[in-house]
Amino acid sequence: MLGGAGVSTASGIPDYRDEDGNWKNAQPVQYGDFVGNVSTRQRYWARSYAGWKRIATAAPNEAHRALASLERRGHIDTLITQNVDCLHQRAGSERVVDLHGRLDRVICLDCKTPMSRERWQRELAAANPDWDASVDYYKPDGDAQLSQADIEQFSVPECSACGGRMKPDVVFFGENVPKERVREAMDSIERTTALVVVGSSLMVFSGYRFARRASELGKPICILNRGRTRADDLATLKIETDIGRTLSALDSDLSNA
Repeated sequence: MLGGAGVSTASGIPDYRDEDGNWKNAQPVQYGDFVGNVSTRQRYWARSYAGWKRIATAAPNEAHRALASLERRGHIDTLITQNVDCLHQRAGSERVVDLHGRLDRVICLDCKTPMSRERWQRELAAANPDWDASVDYYKPDGDAQLSQADIEQFSVPECSACGGRMKPDVVFFGENVPKERVREAMDSIERTTALVVVGSSLMVFSGYRFARRASELGKPICILNRGRTRADDLATLKIETDIGRTLSALDSDLSNA
């Protein structure tokens, strides 16, 4: 099973692309810019600080719960998720590969010291006691649109252990997915009898590669997604309908089989 942003939209977390696979907003921050540019890190953390509550308070939806139930019934070997919101785990899924990492963890780029997002939020709050930005609207993965003036007033603390640069423990655009994570996901593709893609356009190669590998192995591919995907030509079956309702119906049918 391979899941994407479309699984979490019903939980109030916006997705990146429209039904034609095009960006809905400007492309997210690039890894090289985040690492090398102080103002990019300031912009990222100001917007992420303001948007974190939306991620932290989001609840698993019907799709997450159905996938967890299907796993418990033995119908899902492994869930490879491109999402970083941890809603699959909160719904009860256990065999999850967080392909792009987890937004609830932060790590220092310099000394590799890890930190929980809750603690980092407290450190950001302490560094900005009088900061009170107004959110224009929310974007994917806890990003919030703010005014440039609010961003310029935001202070980003350094790592308390070494004075280094703090980064969310997620894979940014332009950054490589850790090899061991890719290998774990590939192993699951090779074990499974079929690949089901849910709520992903697969426009990013980090997810598309698994559909391509399943195709190379001659395994059926079912895609459940509204709109075009990069793997439409590889699909054995393509379904464009409500994800949560469809997965819940599948879970119910299989439980009564």
